[in-house]
Amino acid sequence: MKLKFTKMHGAGNDFIVIDAINQQCDFTQAQWQALADRHFGIGADQILVVEKPQAAGVDFRYRIYNADGSEVEQCGNGARAFVRFVTEKGLTGKRAIKVETMCGVIEPRLETDGTITVNMGAPILAPSHVPFDARALDPTQEGADTLWPLDIKGKTVLFSIVSMGNPHAVQVVSNTEVTPVLDDGPLIEHHPRFPKRVNAGFMQVINRHQIKLRVFERGVGETLACGTGACAAVVAGIQRGLLDSPVKVQTHGGELLITWNGLNQPVKMTGPAVTVFEGEIEVNTDKQ
Repeated sequence: MKLKFTKMHGAGNDFIVIDAINQQCDFTQAQWQALADRHFGIGADQILVVEKPQAAGVDFRYRIYNADGSEVEQCGNGARAFVRFVTEKGLTGKRAIKVETMCGVIEPRLETDGTITVNMGAPILAPSHVPFDARALDPTQEGADTLWPLDIKGKTVLFSIVSMGNPHAVQVVSNTEVTPVLDDGPLIEHHPRFPKRVNAGFMQVINRHQIKLRVFERGVGETLACGTGACAAVVAGIQRGLLDSPVKVQTHGGELLITWNGLNQPVKMTGPAVTVFEGEIEVNTDKQ
C-alpha cells in the first residue's frame, strides 16, 4: 500500500507525521521501525500519528512510535509538529487545540510569531509513578529535590527522577560536550531500576535562566533535541534550587523556552516546528 507522510522537525528532533484520519495505517512494530530506518526507510527519531479522538472534549488523538517501533506515551517536540501539521493540512481551524495522548491531554497553541507553545501538564515526581524502583536506596536531598544514587560503570551518580508522561533521569554535568552521552546513555536507559526504561538527560547549568542539554532517548538514542527532556531538566533544576523560570534550553538542534511555576503547576514549552517535505512511500503490508 502507498502511505502519504510529511517529514517535520522541532529543533532538529525529526519526525514522520501521518494523517490516520484520511488513510489507514494499522502497522506492526516492525513496520513502524522500517519506516523510521534512516537507511532503508524514510528516517526519523519518532513517527507521529494523527487520529480521530476517542475521548470527549478533545480535537485529536496523538500516538507516538519511537525509531525502534515501540509506542510511547509522550513527545514534546512532536506535539509542536502535531499542531503545525493539523493546521497546515486544514484538519482544524483553531490556533489552540486539545490533544489526547496515552498519558492524558496536552494543549498546544500556534503563536502569532510562528512558534508553538505546549501545555505539557504537571510533572510527576513520585518514584513509583515515573516508574522508578526506589527500594533500598538512600537518596540525598538538594533543595526541594530528591536525588537518587545509581551505579553507572562502577560509580555512584545522582539523578533527579521526573515524569512528563514519559520517564526521565536527569543528571547535572560540568560540560555536556565532553560528557560520554553515547556510552552512559544506554546504561541509564536500560538500568534495572526503570521497569519501562528511561530517557537519560545530561544538563549543564549556564546561569539561573539558561542550560545546555543532551538527551539519550529511550528507544531512539541521542537526539538533537528532546522536548519532554527539556521540561524534565528544568523541573529538576528548579527543584534543586539551581534554576529560576523561565529557562532557555540550548540543544544541538536549537533552543527551547521552558516555564514552570512550581509543584502541581503545568510545564509550558515554546519552540519551533518546521515542515521539511512531503512524500509517499510503498509499505509492505505483509504482517512482520
